[in-house]
Amino acid sequence: MKKAVIIVPTYNEIGSIEEVINQIFTVAKTINNWEIHILVVDSNSNDGTEEKIIELRNKFSKLHLLKTKKEGLGRAYTQGFKEALEKLNPFVLFEMDADLSHPAEKIPEFLKEIEKGADFVIGSRYIKGGSIPNNWGIHRKIFSILGNLIVRMGFMKLQINDWTGGFRAIKSWVVKISLPHIKNYSGYVFQIAFLDYALKNNIHFKEVPFHFKDRTKGLSKINSLHYITQIILYILTQSSFVRFFIVGLLGFSLDFGLSYVFIEKIKSSIWLATIISTETAIINNFFLNNFWSFAHKKIQGGGLSYFFQFIKFNFVSLGAILIQTIGITLAVNSFGKSNWYIYKIIIILFIVIPYSYILYNKLVWKER
Repeated sequence: MKKAVIIVPTYNEIGSIEEVINQIFTVAKTINNWEIHILVVDSNSNDGTEEKIIELRNKFSKLHLLKTKKEGLGRAYTQGFKEALEKLNPFVLFEMDADLSHPAEKIPEFLKEIEKGADFVIGSRYIKGGSIPNNWGIHRKIFSILGNLIVRMGFMKLQINDWTGGFRAIKSWVVKISLPHIKNYSGYVFQIAFLDYALKNNIHFKEVPFHFKDRTKGLSKINSLHYITQIILYILTQSSFVRFFIVGLLGFSLDFGLSYVFIEKIKSSIWLATIISTETAIINNFFLNNFWSFAHKKIQGGGLSYFFQFIKFNFVSLGAILIQTIGITLAVNSFGKSNWYIYKIIIILFIVIPYSYILYNKLVWKER
């Protein structure tokens, strides 16, 4: 029988923790072929949460308690993961909140997706069948939806709809390989860092819809400004797409600069200057992308592999040039020549960059 351990971090959750535990173990009785444990990671609560867990352990033999310092949500989860892996040997680890916002009745659905082959099951509020509370203020709805959209666009992983939620089921091997990375994140950005790292290791994910319930007891621990700052900083430092965008800007500057030198200073012919500047920028972009943007899946196999991938890179780059040429020509013919630079910027930002990023991932830097 496979074992699943549900990690529940707590800090002053006396108002809801008993009900959460009762709900989970009630659902556990309906699940065949799985042994369900709960590990509560309590971060020095001062409202009686720890004492309540100790009391409930007399009732539930598969309830466990880990006492830790108050160091943030991410730190609580990483300590809980390590404890569970060392002492309980689970096949699957769950993340679940202690404030009744995550419905325990969804646990069997998560486990079914694991049985079907998913490595990382994400509870999603933003797909059909999921929702956020209707009584949230408009500012909170905008914050939640916009925050997820920023992350989706920042990583150019549009197929994942809920990056920031904390209702998940993850196979133990994914947790093990991710711990060295996620241990560096203590706040709510931990959830983004965890999913990002797992995806970079080519996990198979699945989203399961659920209706998120707002807490009715206790206080929310989230600091919106700090959270947004953490998200933006993480995206800027870890996103392959952001790095790819920066490399593109450097390539554009190199292309433009060399064109200027050859045409204006050396007085070379325009066609020759264009070929030299364009191909130099392409070579620059190829190596920067390989060793920086896509360092986690850089080209392997020696010189011959580099040669063939470089040919593919040139092919995709040629496509980008054709898209720009055709797009600008059509725009100029339709709307006039005076704003050609605006058309160019729009085409590059919304067509060329996504096109290049997607094809480079599909053809040159494939997932391993």
